Amino acid sequence: MNLSKTILITGCSTGIGYVTAVELKKRGHQVIASARKPEDVLRLTEEGFTAVLLDLADSASIRQAVDKTLALTEGKLDAVFNNGAFGQPGAVEDLTRDVLRHQFETNLFGTHELTNLLIPVMRNQGHGRIIYNSSVLGFVAMTYRGAYNASKFALEGLADTLRLELHGSNIYVSLIEPGPILSDFRKNAFALYKKNIDPTQSFHKETYQKMEARLQKQGAAAPFTLPATAVSEKVIHALESKKPKIRYYVTFPTYLFAALKRILPVMWLDAVLRQT
Repeated sequence: MNLSKTILITGCSTGIGYVTAVELKKRGHQVIASARKPEDVLRLTEEGFTAVLLDLADSASIRQAVDKTLALTEGKLDAVFNNGAFGQPGAVEDLTRDVLRHQFETNLFGTHELTNLLIPVMRNQGHGRIIYNSSVLGFVAMTYRGAYNASKFALEGLADTLRLELHGSNIYVSLIEPGPILSDFRKNAFALYKKNIDPTQSFHKETYQKMEARLQKQGAAAPFTLPATAVSEKVIHALESKKPKIRYYVTFPTYLFAALKRILPVMWLDAVLRQT
């Protein structure tokens, strides 16, 4: 068993965050599991987790969560797994400024603010791990996912820059890039689609009909879908390894599109991506 580490995980109500919290707790790590809704924090607490309330779209909530986390860990924190995020579906031309801003508040701005509050703690203790849950959509763009694509591209840009700036600090930055994973991601995305996109007034209304069917499909909606434990395995390595990787690919599509991006002309890659 590796030496126990303290780690804060965002977005632990379900899916990747929850499964990762479970797996790390099994390995003896001190997990601070955070969730946006009080009822999820209560449930996590009842399941034996140390849980805190954290809404990445709310600066006050972020500060309070950091204060509580550090109180629970005696002022030290070995790692943060920036997992909390959501996906807003819709054609780019149907995304309002407010909808796009809402996507970035959680996926980028909140994650950035949280990380910046934790970096001084890691500097003072002389070590740390900052792990970002990105996506295959952090380096290739797919249709009708423009808001999410943009937030993950931006996240990767910040993470890559931060890694360069933290060189020599003994604080390591890792990006995990999953493809299709079994979770509530599509269910939550469908709710946002219904709230923020009016297909009847869109040029893309016929395409939206197919997209609605995919978002509502039960179980795996894409080939090569893996369980959330495929991501937690990468988080374990990024947390415990003496030499964590800069990028961790998860699922066959991530490996495939990373290779295609390197070898194909952009127009050829576009042709492939339009079919996804």
